[in-house]
Amino acid sequence: MKHEHGRVVVITGASAGIGRDCALQLAERGYRVVAAARRMDRLNALCEEISRSGGVCLAVQTDVSDEAAVDGLLARTVAEFGRADVWINNAGFGQLATIEQTTADEMRQLLEVNYLGAFYGCRAAVRQMRLQGSGHILNISSMAGKVCTPLSAGYSATKHALNALTEALEIELAGTGIRVSCIMPSFTTTDFSEVMVRKVAGGSKAQVPTATSAQVARRIVRCVERPRSA
Repeated sequence: MKHEHGRVVVITGASAGIGRDCALQLAERGYRVVAAARRMDRLNALCEEISRSGGVCLAVQTDVSDEAAVDGLLARTVAEFGRADVWINNAGFGQLATIEQTTADEMRQLLEVNYLGAFYGCRAAVRQMRLQGSGHILNISSMAGKVCTPLSAGYSATKHALNALTEALEIELAGTGIRVSCIMPSFTTTDFSEVMVRKVAGGSKAQVPTATSAQVARRIVRCVERPRSA
């Protein structure tokens, strides 16, 4: 049964996969959802599904690699709901390539989306949560941020950086009422692999899906409702 508490959750990368499942599951629990991504058609479909089930959803087209767009996401959230209780930095993409095959522009794009996108999100969330005196930031990293594998150096590097950012942010915010968490899924069955930049035929045999996006989303929802440290 849905419990109505009216808390507001912002989710980037909400148009598909883990982000979409998080939006659906949190809406079912009574959260007001702000769904952010670049693909507006998918965001609108998500919000329609949530609305049909009696939930509340605001779609905000957002390119997280653009700091002004992330600041605009916060502004839209506050204008609509007056607060942001939970902020989930989930947007990201991968690349399957050797270091020699990876161009500087490709590495820069990985960093801009996977790392800087979360960095911008953290900064925006902290500004609002300090005003509120409370909040919870969740950065969706990956086991690739702990264990490196061949052909994923660029992606792994962004997730190592995200892990470090998350740990440091938690220390800096100690005693403020703002919680910080890091979720590190292993390889997940989503359309993430479909949009991955591939420079190696066939991909990695080691990348065997170990969880569905809905299963990972349930882990994230548990952390939202029972915050744990980064």
